[in-house]
Amino acid sequence: MSLKVAIVGTGGFSRMHAKILEAMNGVLVSAFCGTSIEKAGQVANEFNANGYDNVDVMLDTEEVDALYICVPPYAHGKVEQAAIDRNIPFLVEKPLGVSDEEPRRLVEQIKRDNLITSVGYHFRYQNSVQQMKRVLQGERVGMLIGKWMGSMPEVAWWRDQKRSGGQFIEQTTHIVDLVRYVIGEVTDVYASYATTSIQKKYDGVSVADVGAVTLTLENGAVASINNTCVLPGHVSEVGLSVYTSNGLLEWNPERVSVKLGNEETDYDNEVNPYERESTAFLHAVQTGDRSKILSSYEDAYQTFKVTEAALRSAKSGERVGIRET
Repeated sequence: MSLKVAIVGTGGFSRMHAKILEAMNGVLVSAFCGTSIEKAGQVANEFNANGYDNVDVMLDTEEVDALYICVPPYAHGKVEQAAIDRNIPFLVEKPLGVSDEEPRRLVEQIKRDNLITSVGYHFRYQNSVQQMKRVLQGERVGMLIGKWMGSMPEVAWWRDQKRSGGQFIEQTTHIVDLVRYVIGEVTDVYASYATTSIQKKYDGVSVADVGAVTLTLENGAVASINNTCVLPGHVSEVGLSVYTSNGLLEWNPERVSVKLGNEETDYDNEVNPYERESTAFLHAVQTGDRSKILSSYEDAYQTFKVTEAALRSAKSGERVGIRET
């Protein structure tokens, strides 16, 4: 009997997940929900699924074993609530929202109900990141430098602060999550944001286009994470450098270079992390074994709190502590 999966969202990530799910044995993509029946029907036809424009109607009509949520940051909340109310496990793409109110409310319900969840921090599933986490065990980390340098995505909601949350919440969250995953938790944040030039290229820009954020970690290490969206579309830099008393590691989305002691090794990413992410999530749905899920909603909320605190710090000009859940 096939595991029936429904997807909320009709964009590129929804199609990417659907293609991965379609290729898995014992999995059926049964339905899509979009902002209009036309959008939902178009993508649903590609996968021989049913289309809906209302998530409640879809979940009440279809037999759904697991839900994938691939919506813009401002659209989070109602969809997750619909899944929680029906005790349907869900995988949701990051970020969890644009402000702390909705994720904080949802995480309490998820913990109460012990619901199976997964969040799309796919870099955690890379071989290179697993190797980085392994070799850093026992190392004394002093500093980390992260970056997410690119261009502004060509969607109107992204340049709207109220709908996207800004670059640090929407994109650079991946770097913050890697810092937490391979090193440890963050205690406080200081951020400086500015809008320098991007408003001359696009109308209606309310997000910052440059940012510098300093994180203090529980183990005493300091992380400096910078981002920008002013670059032209063909230029980008994404990475994380980890400096230890024994050497350094340099990660990018393709590989991690390790220079620790006498070891100089490159570990390439040899797997599709999205496939591994879905395999782990659906294994948990089928068996109850969550050990292969590397980012639950509860864990991802800790990353969200750091990125949301950075926004508050940039607005106030003051250092902000990370709130306890």
